[in-house]
Formats: sequence, structure tokens, C-alpha cells
Amino acid sequence: MRRSWTLLRETGPSRVQFWFIALVIGIASGYAAVGFMLGIELLQTTLYGTDDPHRLHSFAAGLPWWWVLILPCLGGLVVGIILTRFTPDARVRGVAEVIEASAVKEGRVERRAGLASIAASLITLSSGGSSGREGPVVHMCGMIAGWVSNRLNADGITGRDLLGCAVAAGVAASFNAPLAGALFAMEVVLRHFAVHALAPITIAAASGSVISRIHFGDVTEFALPTAGELAFYAELPAFILLGLTSGLIAFALMRSIMWTEDLASAMQDRLRIPALFRPAAAGLLLGALAIFFPHIIGVGYETTSRALSGQLIFHEAVVFAVLKVAAVSITMGGRMGGGVFSPALMVGALSGLAFGLVATAVFPDISGSETLYALAGMGAVAAGVLGAPISTTLIVFELTGDWQTGLAVMVAVSISSALSSKLVDRSFFLTQLERRGIHLAAGPQRYLLATIKVSGLMKSPDHPKAPSEDRIRRAMNDALFVAPGDTLEKAMPLFEKSGADFLAVVRLSDGDTRNVLGVLLHVDALRVFNRALAATAAEEHS
Repeated sequence: MRRSWTLLRETGPSRVQFWFIALVIGIASGYAAVGFMLGIELLQTTLYGTDDPHRLHSFAAGLPWWWVLILPCLGGLVVGIILTRFTPDARVRGVAEVIEASAVKEGRVERRAGLASIAASLITLSSGGSSGREGPVVHMCGMIAGWVSNRLNADGITGRDLLGCAVAAGVAASFNAPLAGALFAMEVVLRHFAVHALAPITIAAASGSVISRIHFGDVTEFALPTAGELAFYAELPAFILLGLTSGLIAFALMRSIMWTEDLASAMQDRLRIPALFRPAAAGLLLGALAIFFPHIIGVGYETTSRALSGQLIFHEAVVFAVLKVAAVSITMGGRMGGGVFSPALMVGALSGLAFGLVATAVFPDISGSETLYALAGMGAVAAGVLGAPISTTLIVFELTGDWQTGLAVMVAVSISSALSSKLVDRSFFLTQLERRGIHLAAGPQRYLLATIKVSGLMKSPDHPKAPSEDRIRRAMNDALFVAPGDTLEKAMPLFEKSGADFLAVVRLSDGDTRNVLGVLLHVDALRVFNRALAATAAEEHS
């Protein structure tokens, strides 16, 4: 047994072994997702005293106002304690960090900060925070894959495939949507559809979905009253317009979160508020808002279901959508926890319903049901936020069980995704990374530069191919130098701007003294970078 394990670590798993590992990861990730959802329900039942967490906002409307006000604040205080103690930057980890791990960290995600983020998100969603549960689930499943990758001593390709398996299973279990889970992992996390990854990811997604069905039954998340009706081709222009509207709403949701994040950071710095109290302040604002509009509490599936079944009138749909955007922005800007997927579904369903109520009133003779617009709007806004039109379309179908309205949903989703991707850096997650200086949206020709360190390429000053000492000194005087800890992301622009064939590699000492350690040749940098590009292309097309 020990010999087999050693051989597995040294040579990597065979295809059949990898499929078995994918099955195990899928089961583990499915149970992790189910456990997270059950944990939210248990805490919500305890804190709010409701017998049915799926009707939380209706129950919260009858609670004492002071409890609705203070509970999110107390939850935010606990979140602040957790994040400031166990993370270096007091930030919650989510889908963006998993995408980063897939691209530049060989499929490994942070463990300590990840565990803290899971606890923070669990408390946030249970105590009145207005965000989604899928982001924490994705990161939690990424941790499972990273642990397995470390145990197997997996290389980058294997580590990324294992990460895709875990994410697929987690999403499939969260939504009871195996098809969407598999495609989400490839479209959003891996960002390619390599054939070699399809079978294990599909196995993991199916196993995660089975775990979900064992515990929750084979039921859809939302129940539509009747099948949607589409008035043939005459109504398609309305869904094109809905797609454009949804793209703008998705952009507004993303920008409001980022604007709130920047505003909260500026206020925190100006007022010198400790990071510990930032989530508590956000929770207090949420509690004040929830006193009058309890619909913002938690994931919001009750309100989403009412929108999809047409139980809201026009002004309710508009007001609830605006308030949900504000609540999600406060939650995430306040660094409380959770994700954006479920809020995007809720905002999309409300926006689509409002659009449909207008469309069917203006053109009653050629219009179908307004609930069809709610369904299409739900997918369109979510696709614009996630930057994942294929998997989001499938998630909408699998969440509702309505496959009759595919044409309308696909039109709205494709238009929304095309528009919103031009207004941000492809998606909410890639825009988050871009704001941190991680340029995944620009493609491998940009982000791979940040993965190659100068220290691994430089040559010593006495190397036969190194330039003379005088030339190295002149390069330093002309500011043509890098540090050994720098990457090609800094070196390549210097090569491009100067036209030099080498850069000095120096270490700065006290008093700005420069100690020459070696040189970085342009030809070496290009050769290694080309190899990295070729390896990435080979993986994506294998």
C-alpha cells in the first residue's frame, strides 16, 4: 500500500485513478456544500426563531424591530473578529481567489484565510447579511482540491483539474444542477474546455448532485406556476431589449459593490476605524434597512420565487431590486462575507419581472407571460455578473425545470453578457482581480508574466554570456535593473521600452546601495515566456 502511494505521488495518477479521485473529491465537495447550507439553515432557525428558513423574510417582518436591527450588527462584529485574527487583510475569500489559484498557483487556494472566510460567510448569511452562499462553497471546495493536490504532489495541470472537479461538485450540490456545475468549473474557474478535463469534472459534478439529492430530494430550487409561453418570433425583440437592460443592471450591481468598497475603505482610513468594526458598521446599516424591508435578509430565494411566479406588482419589483443592490453593496463593501451569485439571480428576476409587466401591458396581443421575462432576466443579470453565459443559462434551466423557454433565455443572456463584459473586465471576479493588480482578464500573454521570477532566470556576472561589468554598471545608472524577487511583469516592459538586450539584477541595501547579483538576458526571458505560453495552449487544447 505504501509503495503504491509513493508511486502515485511520483508518477501521478493514471486516467482511471484520476476518475476515481474525481469521484471522491465530488462526494467530499458535495457534502461540504450540503453541510454549509444546513449550517446556514440551523443558525437562521436559532437566531431568528423561524421554523422555515426558506420563508425567513416573511417571518422576520413580525419580529421586534430592535432584534432585526441588532442581529446583523452582532454578526458583523463576530465576522470582524474572525477576519482580523485569521486573515492578513481582513478580506473574505471567494470565487475570485479560486480563479487566481487556478491560473497562477497550480490549483492551490489559501487554507487559513479560507477557513476564516467560510466561518465569516456562514455567520453573515445566518445573521442577516445580504449575499450569496455559492462563493464560500466554491472556495471551500477549492480547499479540498488543494489538500488532495498537496497529498498527491500534483503538478499544475493535475492540480487545476482537481480544482475544477471540486468546484463542479460544489456548484452542482448547491443548485442541484450537475450540467451547470460542470460547465461553471470550466467556463469560470479553469476558463477553458479541454477535453481531458471533461470526464473527471463531469463525474465530480454528478456525484455532488447525487449527494444534494440524497439530502434535499430531486427538486428544483424554484417552482414556476406554469410553463413559459413565447409568442413566436414577434416577442424576440423584447428579449433583446431585456438583454441590453440586464447588461446595464449587471454593470450597475458590480460598480455599486466596488464603489461602496472604495468609499468604505476611504472612510475607514479617514476616521481611523479599526478593521475589526467595519463589518459591524455594515451590519448596523443592513439591520436598519431590514426593519422596513426584510426582503434583503439572507440569500433572498423567497423574494426570487415570488418574482418568478409573478406575485409582485411593478413598483414592488423595482423597489426590491434597488434595495437588494444597495444591501449587497453594503454587505460586500463592509467585508462581511458571502458571494454575488444568488443576489444577481434575485436582482435579475425582479428586474425581468418589472420589464415583463411593462412589455405585456404595452403589447398584450403579442406578449406571453411576464414570468417568462423574470426567468430570462434572472439568467441575464447573473450571466453578466459572472461572465458565464453558458453555465448560467443551464443553471436557470436546472433551477426551474423549465426547458420550454430556452430561446428567450439564451437571447437575453447572450446580449447581457456581451454588453456587461465590455463595461468591466470580463466579469465581476476578474474585475476584482484586476483591481488588485492580477491581470487575468487580459489572457495568459499578460498574467503568465507575473508567474515567472527573475531569480530563476538570471545569470551570474561571470557567466560566459553575461555582458561586461562596465555595461552592467551603465545599465544600473540608466535605471535598467530589476530585483531578484521581481517577475517578468516588471522586466518585460523595461526591455520593450529601452530596447536593451539585458537588465542588471541588483539588491538594494541600506542607503540605496545597489549590489549586483547578476543579469537577466532578454533572450532568456523570451524563451521561458514562450514555453509558458506553449504549455498553457497545450493544456487548453488537450
